[in-house]
Amino acid sequence: MNKFFRIFGIVAVVVVLFAAIIASTTYKPSAREDVWDEATTIGNLDAKNHFIIYSDLVCPYCIYFENAIVENEEQFQKYISENDILFEVRLSDYLYRYGESNPDNSQYSAVAAYCAKNEGKFWDYYNLAVSKVYNEFFKDSGKNGFAKLESNNIDYWVGIGEAVGLGEEFKRCIAEGDPLEEVKKTAEKTLEVARGMPYFKFNNFRTSGFDPSGGWEEVLMYFKAGLSS
Repeated sequence: MNKFFRIFGIVAVVVVLFAAIIASTTYKPSAREDVWDEATTIGNLDAKNHFIIYSDLVCPYCIYFENAIVENEEQFQKYISENDILFEVRLSDYLYRYGESNPDNSQYSAVAAYCAKNEGKFWDYYNLAVSKVYNEFFKDSGKNGFAKLESNNIDYWVGIGEAVGLGEEFKRCIAEGDPLEEVKKTAEKTLEVARGMPYFKFNNFRTSGFDPSGGWEEVLMYFKAGLSS
């Protein structure tokens, strides 16, 4: 009888281990579980598909991709809804910390965006910043607009906040650098994942960069690659 129970126990353990192995190889976390910050997402947090862009607001190739979305916002919102996609921006001062020229505007823009996030206006700030940076610096100059952008200072990013209705608390947040530690940690986590800016992760599809001549149709190619992965 004891021998029977020992054999039964061994078989039970093997079955449990086998089931655990199967579960670990087939389990796919929901988008909600993988999100870094819900405030920087658009879409259903329990979506089946999770599209992530690692970005910096002074990265020309990031801006080309993001501006194509901003200019086609209605189509974008419809697309992510119909395809059950959660879209997440993981924004940091990546170029300030790890770029060749360490542009101060990388940090200025990230701090300002996080201060806007703290007041519930991340997307208002982000969308306007993307549009302004694209049209004022990169639209006609290509990546050469980067040098012109570098001559600006924190007041440029404060002005974007004022344009979306942010006031004295926003200015104080920037002046005192409230989100600097959060921005730094996001950049450090990004470095562990990303290989260049922008970097994309959509389901099993990963890539970096974006063609400056690309537009909405090229953006859709990235989404479709992720959906098919």
